[in-house]
Amino acid sequence: MVSHPLALIAEVTHRCPLHCVYCSNPMQLAGTQSELSTAEWTSVFQQAGKLGMLHAHFTGGEPLARNDLTELIAAARTAGLYTNLITSGIGLNEQRLKSLVDAGLDHIQISFQDSREGAANWIAGAKAHAHKIELSGEIRKHKIAFTVNLVVHRQNLDHLEEMIAFIEQLNPERMEIAHTQYYGWALANRAALMPTRAQLEKAVAIITDAEKRLAGRIRIDSVVPDYYATYPKACMGGWGRRLMLINPSGKVLPCHAAEVLPGLSFENVREKTLAWIWQESSSFQRFRGEDWMPEPCRSCDRRTEDFGGCRCQAFLLTGDAMVTDPACSLASSHGIVESAVRDANSNVEIEQPVTATSFVQLQKLTTDVWRYRTNPE
Repeated sequence: MVSHPLALIAEVTHRCPLHCVYCSNPMQLAGTQSELSTAEWTSVFQQAGKLGMLHAHFTGGEPLARNDLTELIAAARTAGLYTNLITSGIGLNEQRLKSLVDAGLDHIQISFQDSREGAANWIAGAKAHAHKIELSGEIRKHKIAFTVNLVVHRQNLDHLEEMIAFIEQLNPERMEIAHTQYYGWALANRAALMPTRAQLEKAVAIITDAEKRLAGRIRIDSVVPDYYATYPKACMGGWGRRLMLINPSGKVLPCHAAEVLPGLSFENVREKTLAWIWQESSSFQRFRGEDWMPEPCRSCDRRTEDFGGCRCQAFLLTGDAMVTDPACSLASSHGIVESAVRDANSNVEIEQPVTATSFVQLQKLTTDVWRYRTNPE
């Protein structure tokens, strides 16, 4: 029985100054003109609080592209939600940070692409690394929680120890080391991003050692690629079980990639309430429970733990959202994942994806939608 959602993921914009080749955002992004207004987001936060949600995660794109972000943070806080800003830091300075904290910001998460400035700027497609270091120092002057997120992949895993030491000196409460998950542009660039088995095994050992060394000072959370796992991840805690994501134009989704699934229609907060969408909509009901599950999921003892894996990944890899996630070793389509892993381990030379067509397309697309001005249109 699903009672109420625990958290709201507020994608307030798809505009972004970075061009990260591991970006998992949809390839079709919402334009500025379709974004929810300040008043519409305020209504969303009020509904979320009444529905029993605890957290509001502000993300995008880059949330700082919204000139009204301070008002949005204040509205979420007034609604009784714990506020978390997930950001690249571009567009944030000392004065704006103070205004966000004064408005009720509880937590900030800054993303880093590497410990080395050249590599970090290259993978992000923007000269942002030095600014993020300076910004981290400013964050520590405020009484808010601070997380540093590092996305790791084939291109940077070989100096993971150096990256952990770099993050350590930024003095966050929490360090998130997340292997690239293959959706959106990350899937298009998978061949250049997927680590070898040797890289992954070494990384796991390094993280285990760091967890012991930093215990009591910095918490480390690690996310590994499920292509190397025996069983799939319980994506988003299960379809429509814990979270509601609202994209910039107001569509309400069980996860950020759900719109790739054919045959599903997602409600908009401009037309339906969050409570109705959570409790009644066909989209949130679609993969709840066990009735939809095929074998071997239906009779598997793990069905209440991983819920058959990720529906979006199943569709992206097989063309069928109804099948067991191919990341599961028991799936009939697991050979798709095994083939990708073999390719990653047979090509041991670490190639740069900068010349890949998909990266060029990503760079152009994000440049087109990023209009970071004093008053974005």
